[in-house]
Amino acid sequence: MKEEQKKAYKRKYEQAKRKGVKFWPDIIYKDLLVSFGIFILLVGLAAFVGVAVEPKADPSDASYVPRPEWYFLFLFEFLKFVPGKIEWIGTFVLPVLVILVLFALPFLDRNPLRHWKNRLTGISIMGVVVLGMVGLTVRSVLTTPKKEEAVASTIQEKYALGEDLYSVNCVECHGPDGEGGVIAGVEGLEGVDLKSISSRDEIYTRSDETLAAIIDYGQQDQGMPPFGLAYGGELKKSEIDALVMYMRYTWDDRVELPSDAASAGAIPELSAEEIPSYEVHISRLAKRYCISCHRPGKENNNYLMGSYQEMLTSGDNADHNLIPGDLDSYLILAINGQSILDENGEEIIQRMPPTKMMKEEYIHIFEVWVLNGMPETASDAEALTVQGQE
Repeated sequence: MKEEQKKAYKRKYEQAKRKGVKFWPDIIYKDLLVSFGIFILLVGLAAFVGVAVEPKADPSDASYVPRPEWYFLFLFEFLKFVPGKIEWIGTFVLPVLVILVLFALPFLDRNPLRHWKNRLTGISIMGVVVLGMVGLTVRSVLTTPKKEEAVASTIQEKYALGEDLYSVNCVECHGPDGEGGVIAGVEGLEGVDLKSISSRDEIYTRSDETLAAIIDYGQQDQGMPPFGLAYGGELKKSEIDALVMYMRYTWDDRVELPSDAASAGAIPELSAEEIPSYEVHISRLAKRYCISCHRPGKENNNYLMGSYQEMLTSGDNADHNLIPGDLDSYLILAINGQSILDENGEEIIQRMPPTKMMKEEYIHIFEVWVLNGMPETASDAEALTVQGQE
């Protein structure tokens, strides 16, 4: 640096020092303003943007895609280019070298001039580092597969999820209301008489942790298989928690389910002149009483009840299962407790559900639905109701 430049810097320094800026209250005031602004920004982000809801950590869930916080995404992406055998170089050696270079940068670039145009070495190095971090971060966001999983966060969502899981995994043995009874049609458990799991003796004396452990590990000495992923089942921790919540809120009269959650899972009542539809009534009845057995992988004469089309067209007896306007349809006879026999007198369809009949009002809904041509949507059913009134 030339002598004239040194003298000019010194004069500016002395002028600034004489003018001065007080730490209190000037600097403190500015710091408080900036801090308050950052605080408001964080509150706004938390309130209006929030954090994506993810299920609880589950070591047994091999499908989970791990992702670090956004400020580490560039390292996450960088490791994709490092072979596994030398991963320690990418995770430890290179980051340490980069940090050491940053520490050494003031000693490497000793240019006394402060203007950025005169600090090309430092600006260039930091520019490359920052661009690399930004580029790797963007690439990570674009290339990492997103796991699209609807996470139940509210009580209503968890209750609805638990109800669905119970319908699919538990009704077949324990009954739609947890009433138990003699098991029919389940390989290895045929004829076993199960006690009720919805009674006070059962639900009062078991904590949520105990119920979750039973579902997770099963009761294998008694024939109940494990349902947790860690033990070979299909349910994740979050799903088991939702199932336990459903059982607790449904059968434990010491806890009260919020009205919005209760109405979401309830089967709508049928008014005197109302015509039921698959969308509003039948789908919920099928989910609660039928889907546990009538789904792929079960012995059910290939009759599936997961959708409107499946109910009308699937099964070995598709032409007889549901016939518009005919209460002698096999499904109607079965839910009324009658077994269907072939010409040789052998049973081809047993009564449904096999352990306990539906409530009379639910059977009535099925019958009214069939008598009115089995409308699919609520609007179809409403149109039929209007026609009947005219």
